[in-house]
Amino acid sequence: MSQKNRTILVTSALPYANGPIHIGHMVEYIQTDIWARFQRLRGQHCTYVCADDAHGTPIMLRARQEGITPEALIAASALEHQADFAAFNISFDNYYSTHSDENRTLAAQVFERNQAGGHIASRTITQAYDAQENMFLPDRFIKGECPRCGAADQYGDNCEACGATYAPTELKNAVSAISGTTPVEKETEHLFFKLTDFEDLLKTWIKAGHLQTEVANKVEEWFEAGLQEWGISRDAPYFGFEIPGHPDKYFYVWMDAPIGYMASFKNLCDRNPELDFDQYWNSDSDTELYHFIGKDIINFHALFWPAMLKGANYRTPTAIFAHGFLTVDGQKMSKSRGTFINARAYLDHLNPEYLRYYFAAKLGSGVDDIDLNLEDFVLRVNSDLVGKVVNIASRCAGFINKRFSGQLSDQCTESGLYQAFVDEGDAIAGDYERREFGQAIRKIMALADRANQYIDANKPWVLAKEAGKEQMVQDVCSVGLNLFRVLMTYLQPVLPAMAADVETFLQLPAMTWDSIDTPLTGHTINKFKPLMTRVEQEKIDAMLEDSKDSLGTTTAAPGTAASGPSTTDPIAATISFEDFAKLDLRIARISKAAHVEGADKLLQLTLDIGGETRNVFAGIKSAYAPEALEGKLTVMVANLAPRKMRFGVSEGMVLAAGPGGSDLFVLHPDDGAEPGMRVK
Repeated sequence: MSQKNRTILVTSALPYANGPIHIGHMVEYIQTDIWARFQRLRGQHCTYVCADDAHGTPIMLRARQEGITPEALIAASALEHQADFAAFNISFDNYYSTHSDENRTLAAQVFERNQAGGHIASRTITQAYDAQENMFLPDRFIKGECPRCGAADQYGDNCEACGATYAPTELKNAVSAISGTTPVEKETEHLFFKLTDFEDLLKTWIKAGHLQTEVANKVEEWFEAGLQEWGISRDAPYFGFEIPGHPDKYFYVWMDAPIGYMASFKNLCDRNPELDFDQYWNSDSDTELYHFIGKDIINFHALFWPAMLKGANYRTPTAIFAHGFLTVDGQKMSKSRGTFINARAYLDHLNPEYLRYYFAAKLGSGVDDIDLNLEDFVLRVNSDLVGKVVNIASRCAGFINKRFSGQLSDQCTESGLYQAFVDEGDAIAGDYERREFGQAIRKIMALADRANQYIDANKPWVLAKEAGKEQMVQDVCSVGLNLFRVLMTYLQPVLPAMAADVETFLQLPAMTWDSIDTPLTGHTINKFKPLMTRVEQEKIDAMLEDSKDSLGTTTAAPGTAASGPSTTDPIAATISFEDFAKLDLRIARISKAAHVEGADKLLQLTLDIGGETRNVFAGIKSAYAPEALEGKLTVMVANLAPRKMRFGVSEGMVLAAGPGGSDLFVLHPDDGAEPGMRVK
């Protein structure tokens, strides 16, 4: 029997409104949705809300590049996101936006209450400033050479080559990623949240079991290193909410983004009189609040968020559940291999319930990464869902429909077996509750094996050919369908669309966990229709191919421009044909190639473009030895402005394709091309 009378609010982290949803994102939304659906199935009052994270510099700049307003950009993104979530059967009770009146009001309130409590500080700091664009630069919009290892083309906060972290002002030969100009240092006043005011409270809260053990251990390390004040303001121009009492200062996106959970729920409450916002969010609330997040944003949710809430006299989360990342075939998702798969590309070829099931079979309560092994994906879905679960119904329904007018037996002749299936429900429910979905799936599939063994042992297809065995056929198949009903009730949180089809097939009201206590007897079912088809390898291949073809340009290493897809970056903003036509692409012969002393990634190339030579530094050392390049042809951007680097002046850029590392291709086929020829 299920525990009753719980009132639960659950959220997933907010997807950023600057790009499409991909299958890596879907790990979190599927995990959260399964858990929320399970709670509802057990009779709990569970509300699931989310929203687009719609503020920040990247959105402002992308809108500018596309010649539209930020509001238009985030509106289009919202439609795309919600269509993808709906197709994957994510059961949000409300999906909203952080760019809303509710969020503006609540963000101001949280700020003002913390300010009144003395938890907001103001001081002057020095930041990088783009004088051409008249704006301060976020860390990720500054690039230069790592001050530790010298790697070029690194962001302003950390080095992807050696892992060092540093201040943007420490970068060598720094440039603005927006204008390409050298940033200057400029003073500005900023607001800070005094996290240290809440250190004792946070330590107590963390030790009270609100975090997974491995997450709590990580947070303890941050305490040992010393908590830091958190900058919560940004200078204009910025797309977000202006801070009350501070003209031209805006809330940093991570300040108002988690408040978006509250705002989405407030929007739902205003439309649903049965929900009371204060009941859920007051500091003395007895409701339950759970956040599902990725492990990369633990610091915001496990430190700043509960502290901000406490400072504003709101309740803190009951628990925060972090999960790992998704790999595909054991590797980081890659656009070049077609395994950086957008949700829409998946949906164009495959049933979303395949992925829901596969993720469920892989997910546990920890923060370990999970792998989508495509070969295993095909085998597991076909074996478990089609070969085991659906097979039970298809084997039994034909006999019931054809021989007994869809009527089940008046009694469950294998009541002991049926009760064994029902009794397993408590253990399966415990797995779901603890987010041990993989364990729940293993238990359910073990029951499916027992159901198939029962049918195999009784062989209704043989009984049907023997005189006087009609009742036995009806009894065996009725038991089989009752066992199938129990299995599909357990699987309903994972496979909601298939479960809805089963409700129609078995002529059932909406499934509930407790309804399986009694088997169906003397009950009429509808004609069986296929509930799920097998995964076809051709569909997998087509999805991967489409994921390659539909992707944009990559961010290349310094001295290269990539024509292949990136493994990490979103599709770049489109440019006009006129802008593209300005590129002067020329065939170049590599007359000399040499190592660059002190550079881990660079080679120095002397390029012959037909009577003229150019010096180019290219980040291709991981893929080529210098001697392998000399005498070969490549393609270069000949009219790129020279760029001064620590090692000298680079006078162009060679084109490259591939995911990076050793898989980087810059050579042009020697098919009669001559240095200096234009590439058209």
